[in-house]
Amino acid sequence: MAHYLVSAIPRTDRLDELRARLTRNEFHELQPFGRALTISLRDARIREDGLAVWEEEDYCRPPLAEERAAVLDTYFDNLKVEMVRQGTGWRQIRNLPRLFPEL
Repeated sequence: MAHYLVSAIPRTDRLDELRARLTRNEFHELQPFGRALTISLRDARIREDGLAVWEEEDYCRPPLAEERAAVLDTYFDNLKVEMVRQGTGWRQIRNLPRLFPEL
């Protein structure tokens, strides 16, 4: 299993929809990535420059291919990934404000 620090430009006009879908756990049952994606997006952070960031575990080549097709490309642009050791990405961004503080 690989872990990635993900950064992307949120589509601000769709964040309310994404928040609502995360609240309803709509992605949780998507196989094989739904649970991990839900947890990661619920804890996503926002940088000063407006980029959303989170750590994601993934098995795909290229990274996050299934997640992008099913969910991420609907809500984010310019997605970039950097391979990290598990937990390292979260430690790097833990002091940033949450993208969805109410979740």
